[in-house]
Amino acid sequence: MSLVAESIRYAYRVGHDVLTDVSLDVEPGHTLFVLGANGSGKTTLLECLSGLRTPRTGRVLIDGIRLTDLGPRERACRIGVVPQLHEPVFSYTVGQAVLMGRAPHLGLFERPGRKDRQAVARALNAVGVTGLHDRPYTGISGGERQLVLIARGLAQGAGCLLMDEPTAHLDPHHQHDVLSVVRQLADEGFSFVVTSHHPNNALLYADEVMFLVDGAAVVRGEPDVAITEDSLRSAYGMEFEIVRGANGSRAVLPRVLHPTAPTQDAESQSD
Repeated sequence: MSLVAESIRYAYRVGHDVLTDVSLDVEPGHTLFVLGANGSGKTTLLECLSGLRTPRTGRVLIDGIRLTDLGPRERACRIGVVPQLHEPVFSYTVGQAVLMGRAPHLGLFERPGRKDRQAVARALNAVGVTGLHDRPYTGISGGERQLVLIARGLAQGAGCLLMDEPTAHLDPHHQHDVLSVVRQLADEGFSFVVTSHHPNNALLYADEVMFLVDGAAVVRGEPDVAITEDSLRSAYGMEFEIVRGANGSRAVLPRVLHPTAPTQDAESQSD
């Protein structure tokens, strides 16, 4: 499923744009990472892409159809949102949490049926957590919870998933688990927009990267081209260095300036 944004602007207050002329396009089977500092507009962008907020100017298209021309139920069947944190009020089971993704396919008083439960089983299997079906959602790890939220989006029938910093609270092992599933699903034709503070994850798992700075898209392209010391400095206001491993892989590190070690003369004078 393709997702396109054309020159969208959004403001919470008149004259104070949070997003300024942002455009993007995500083809089926592709993953776009949106990188940027806190307050750069990443979450607002996802809200505009999902239809939760309506851009002041510009438009969002899903498979060529204007998002504003689709009702909430139709939008939900095409676009799924995976939040950064999700704390349920009640202790639903994992299976019940994923089953909630079937809501757009049910009538007002309609109960889930066999087709809906089959969709849940397929979604859990797709992300590799079938064994969690009967576990309390509140009793699983953060990484497992993110996988369950992805499964809910799949059960929803969405071909495009918007993920708001899905690895923000996960250790490296669980980050890899979640993003490996994203990569696998993208290879199967799903499309993803992922906001993140981790340029190294973008280098490993993204097809394309976009930097947001003060609500404007300043750099966009393939990770090896878009992620540079200059673009990182512009986005985060600090110095970075990019190092290469023996196999040619790249990694981003903060540039740390170590204090100069005292000379022998200075040491002797201090004595």
